Amino acid sequence: MIEGNTETSHVEGPPWHIHKRFSTYEEANEHRNGLLFQTNNIQVKVHWMGTPNHRFFAVKTRIDPEVALAEEVEQKRQEKKRRKAKLSKKRRKK
Repeated sequence: MIEGNTETSHVEGPPWHIHKRFSTYEEANEHRNGLLFQTNNIQVKVHWMGTPNHRFFAVKTRIDPEVALAEEVEQKRQEKKRRKAKLSKKRRKK
C-alpha cells in the first residue's frame, strides 16, 4: 500500500515580544527559567539577535497558542451573546 504525501499548512501563532535583552546566554537563560516558573500559560525562548556590531541575547515571550485560541473563541462567544441580547431587546420593545 502506498501512502500519499500529505501537505500541512503552517498556522501562525501569537507574535513574540522581546521581554528583556542580555549580553550573555547564562543571564538570559536564568531570566527565562524565572519567567517559566512564575506562569504556565506563556512560552519563553532565548534568541540570539542584533546587528553584527551589537549582538545580544533576547528573552522573548508570547501567550501559549492553545490558550490564545481558547481566549479568542470565548471572546467571539461573548460578542455573539451580546449581539443576540441586543437584538432580543430591540424585538421586545416593538
